[in-house]
Amino acid sequence: MSSPVRKWILILTPLAALIARVATAAPAAPLKLPDFDTLAAKASESVNVSLDAGLLGIAGAFLDPNDPEDAGAKQLIAGLKGIYVRSYTFDRDITYPAAAVDMMRKQLEVPGWQRLVGVRKDKEHTTVDIYISVEQGKTNGLVIIAAEPREFTVVNIVGNVDLEKLRRLEGKFGIPKVPVPEGERPSGHL
Repeated sequence: MSSPVRKWILILTPLAALIARVATAAPAAPLKLPDFDTLAAKASESVNVSLDAGLLGIAGAFLDPNDPEDAGAKQLIAGLKGIYVRSYTFDRDITYPAAAVDMMRKQLEVPGWQRLVGVRKDKEHTTVDIYISVEQGKTNGLVIIAAEPREFTVVNIVGNVDLEKLRRLEGKFGIPKVPVPEGERPSGHL
């Protein structure tokens, strides 16, 4: 994702912690992700990660408990039921399958899901949407849909998502690392 989009995500995601306290319950199931084979065929790089609770447990066994970053990630995934990532990078500008993206957004229109962040930059042809699902004051799902002319990413995290600690999963399990210049990343937040 481009730097301006990342900056918006980094600035606005902490609002999720506040909204999570007042949101209503929603199902904690993974999204039905569309078949993105046509995007994958056009992509110069693609990431497809589907880790359910069992696979997360196996993946967590490979994290080094003596490494503070890995230990934090292992603690965070203990409350998760799944991580699903689809990310595609292209060598040229492409058109996204609008019907597939709309189908994902429709799944997030049920009671309990709330759109926290909606960033549209017409000049850059960029959109970022962040949705959250909360049950009894605890976040039980997070979805990020980010589209740029040369990159498309969907991240769906299912389970007890600690938004304050989520940053520890960057660069692990297919979740993109968000390289932000020093001083732009809010301390302690995604």
